[in-house]
Amino acid sequence: MDWKKLLNGARRKDIHGTEDQKIGTATANGRIEIERDYDRILFATPTRRLADKTQVFPLDINDSVRTRLTHSHEVANLARGIGVRLSFELKEEIFGGNVNDIVVEREVPALLAAIGLVHDLGNPPFGHQGEVAIQNWFKENKKMVFGDSPEDYIQDFLRFDGNSQTFRLVTKLQILNDDFGLNLTYATLASMLKYPHSSISKSDAKIWKKHGFFLSEKSIVDDVWDKVGLKEGVRHPMTYIMEACDDIAYSVLDAEDIVKKGLASFYDLVNFLESKVTEVKDNDNDKVKIISELINNIKTKNEEFKKAKLSPAELNDMSMQMFRVYAIASLVNSVVNTFKSRINEFISLDCKHKDLVSISDGGLLCKSLKEFDYSWGYKHKSVLKLELEGHNYINSLMDMLWVGIHGRLKNEHKSNTPFGKYAYQKISENYRRVFENPENKMQIIYREAQLLTDAISGMTDSYLITLHDELRALYHNVDS
Repeated sequence: MDWKKLLNGARRKDIHGTEDQKIGTATANGRIEIERDYDRILFATPTRRLADKTQVFPLDINDSVRTRLTHSHEVANLARGIGVRLSFELKEEIFGGNVNDIVVEREVPALLAAIGLVHDLGNPPFGHQGEVAIQNWFKENKKMVFGDSPEDYIQDFLRFDGNSQTFRLVTKLQILNDDFGLNLTYATLASMLKYPHSSISKSDAKIWKKHGFFLSEKSIVDDVWDKVGLKEGVRHPMTYIMEACDDIAYSVLDAEDIVKKGLASFYDLVNFLESKVTEVKDNDNDKVKIISELINNIKTKNEEFKKAKLSPAELNDMSMQMFRVYAIASLVNSVVNTFKSRINEFISLDCKHKDLVSISDGGLLCKSLKEFDYSWGYKHKSVLKLELEGHNYINSLMDMLWVGIHGRLKNEHKSNTPFGKYAYQKISENYRRVFENPENKMQIIYREAQLLTDAISGMTDSYLITLHDELRALYHNVDS
């Protein structure tokens, strides 16, 4: 791989000159193109909507518990921090001598911050349960929606994924007066592809079970890969860093939120980690050493806080804050060291690593924290109840919106009824414009299904419930 191509600052819509002029060149306002990507993402409407999208706990009234927006900012912050270390402290080791005509000290932190902020932008309401709800609706209504369409053609919906929706969102759906979306740089588009294959790819299914783009965006992805020197099944090296930051953020910070909500205590977490240490036979193992050092550090801080005569709640809270500090520091250092020591593997077109964290010394700690989060948080009855409610809301709303979508382009079916017309108008105008665009060459069946997924995934948790209740009050009069 060539770092100059990997950090390609050109845009698909060529506005400011040729590609060569854009790479590593500051614009009139002093910023380089990749730095502008972060701002474009930050000020985009879907980013603000993340404030009302579930991270772990749906519709939580505790405003200190994380949403998708706070999670995304935390991932972006971790990624930018690692980018600074790579481009300043480890510049020669990571980038070698092939950096004379690019500005890695500015481009790499900016790139990592941008893809950290954008990584969850396409996730539907109610977290990953929202993805499952969309998938289930299409499976249950497969014959009605797709008829006898080839199986490959409908996998985008039967296996709907928020990662692919994110790429679609920034390249197609955030339109002004053209079809380039946010018009992000090639470097950002390439590195935000967490899973570099489509829903029908067979070659990489054993490595990544999810997909990173839909058939409707395949031509864009092909163009991106060509411009940065990548191909199907090969990740951009910075994608591994961003994914590691996502793993660190949700494994550590979800644990903090679980304790904050009172579903577990600081001592429950310590006991859980200690049990993981005893399960591993080789206590000299570096992965075990990281957990042991973390336990010792947070226990020491906990004893210090006890001397301050804090209330039980304050003691729990302060101890978890220090747990967060020490755990993130350990995992970040582990990731940086592994990326540095194995850089030749990560910049190879033959790289087939599934992820970065699992092969680092922090792999066992991260895995253990995810197990704690699952056992104490994700499986808690209060979370399961809200996820079930969210699943039901999504399925019911998809039924109603389908009335307004199906047959719209052919001016037939129930889409032309008063309810169908009203339901259709409740869908974002941007999304409808893409759907109706005569230049859209996808089959009508595919376009209808995609408008439905665009509409649902673009909603916040609260708005989805509000729209559901509004349409439900009118839906009973529709002849079914």
